[in-house]
Amino acid sequence: QVQLVESGGGLVQPGGSLRLSCASSRIPFTMYTMGWYRQAPGKERELVADITRTGTITYADSVRGRFTISKDNAKNMVFLQMNSLRPEDTAVYFCSARGLGATNWGQGTLVTVSS
Repeated sequence: QVQLVESGGGLVQPGGSLRLSCASSRIPFTMYTMGWYRQAPGKERELVADITRTGTITYADSVRGRFTISKDNAKNMVFLQMNSLRPEDTAVYFCSARGLGATNWGQGTLVTVSS
């Protein structure tokens, strides 16, 4: 069974930072586009950032300049560094691995930005 495991979520004050991690022992990240999505209450799941096999990165307009996605292929880990967090960033964040025929999802980790 494919497993993606996120960690690093929590409660942070506006303007603060968090670093999310995603790891898998089953999925070779060199063969997938890895991404972070988020879903806020009452809203659809949306792309936050992703990074292709070759390193091409896409960011949502709402996070560009504040968030950074990176990966360590040797360790099969992807990261999302989130800086200058805003209350509207509050959501469940999901790790994804998109291949040719399907997308795999982690269980999600909750990020709450509040004073």
